[in-house]
Amino acid sequence: MSEPVVGRFAPTPSGRLHLGNVLCAMLACLSARQQGGRFLLRIEDVDVPRCPRALAQQAMEDLRWLGFTWDEPPLFQSERTEVYEHHLALLTQQGLTYPCFCTRARLQSLLAPNLGDTQVVYPGTCRDLSPQETARLLTQRSPSIRLRVPDEELVFTDGLQGVIRENLARDCGDFVLRRSDGLFGYQLAVVVDDGLSGVSEVVRGRDILSATPRQIYLQRLLGFPTPHYVHIPLLTDAHGRRLAKRDRDLDLSALRMRYSPEEILGILASAAGLLRSYHPVSWDELTNDFSWNRVCREDMRLRFPD
Repeated sequence: MSEPVVGRFAPTPSGRLHLGNVLCAMLACLSARQQGGRFLLRIEDVDVPRCPRALAQQAMEDLRWLGFTWDEPPLFQSERTEVYEHHLALLTQQGLTYPCFCTRARLQSLLAPNLGDTQVVYPGTCRDLSPQETARLLTQRSPSIRLRVPDEELVFTDGLQGVIRENLARDCGDFVLRRSDGLFGYQLAVVVDDGLSGVSEVVRGRDILSATPRQIYLQRLLGFPTPHYVHIPLLTDAHGRRLAKRDRDLDLSALRMRYSPEEILGILASAAGLLRSYHPVSWDELTNDFSWNRVCREDMRLRFPD
């Protein structure tokens, strides 16, 4: 007999929740509940300066107002530094990490091929520094810690995006586990937290899809099982523009003054393809009728009722 599904929603509280965040949370919760599983909430506030506790509390209040419930007390990444230190040490003991002294300016000057607006393929500048050179550089600046990745193709099947292939060395390069300022990187924190929480299904936006091969590789190194991944299309505004936290008119602070929770759920469910046409909807109705086969494979466009 298989174990019950464990799903989760893991917002970064650097701003007020917007409808793209809520859609992701809604689909993750519906999938877990429809399968008779559990749903967890994790607050990804490991970057403490950007994620004040007040915003985390506001996010949880917004979710409760919308009718979300979770089956364990919320987990705060900012309280788990020792856990991440332990797992980083496990990787270091295996000779899989190394200190990196490259600055952002240095990386940009190397003209590494871009993967996106903020990410470059790391060229391995500090991978094979001698002990003497490492000791010299340690007197000048604090390093970040990178994970060595092999030149191999990693393949997985996503619930909506199908078969995904990525060569770790060519497409992402050695990646950061802990930043030079001491804060832990997203990849390590999310893998450790999903693994220790028993998360077996991860529902999140397609914009995170490229991070998944790195996380699967980390899971293998640390002995965690790989969850089932479902990367949903992006939610856009009426003009096809991707939603962002800067869109103040589409965050919960504005929307709560105009719509009821049932109306917001109906707006999102109709955008996702779960409803044939818009109408206010309850959690029970959505859970009873939920199926991933009905969820849009293309970007979802918001349409508000007149």
